[in-house]
Amino acid sequence: MNSIDRKEIAQGLEDPEAMRAASQRALRLTMELNSRYYEPAEVRRRFFELICQPEDETFCLFPPFHTDYGKNIRVGKNVFINTGCHFQDQGGIEIGDGTLIGHNVVLATLNHDEDPALRHILHPAPIVIGKNVWIGANVTIVSGVTVGDGAIVAAGAVVTKDVPPETMVGGVPAKVIRKVRRQA
Repeated sequence: MNSIDRKEIAQGLEDPEAMRAASQRALRLTMELNSRYYEPAEVRRRFFELICQPEDETFCLFPPFHTDYGKNIRVGKNVFINTGCHFQDQGGIEIGDGTLIGHNVVLATLNHDEDPALRHILHPAPIVIGKNVWIGANVTIVSGVTVGDGAIVAAGAVVTKDVPPETMVGGVPAKVIRKVRRQA
């Protein structure tokens, strides 16, 4: 998997016109993707055009899918993204091999300044999802969070802190529930 170029992200956020143009590109491509039924191979082709990454035949996406930028998403092998997901990827999103992402998941990599006078300032931070992670339906993961390999994020969770590998988390905000069970 090609990782996100952090320097490119910083430069992009410093150039509002370039960001607007990239956002319009993402809006056009996602609207086309979501406008009608496509065979799985065409969905895959359109998704990889959106994220500017070489196509991987092991990837599967069920539209609709939404993103505000697209170019800062990186996916590994055997990744599945279910319907209705929203990826705010200006801060960068990396998804490891074998990850399953449920319905209506939100990955949000931007935050605004707390000070009302500075609230227009964006603070990007990447979301990194490890290998073989299962993210349940209606999960929100916020900027700067890393989800460790083999973790499970229970449906409806709001993840505001890193998730250790091989751990199940759930709730609002998400808290550790237990270690992931393994078959003997």
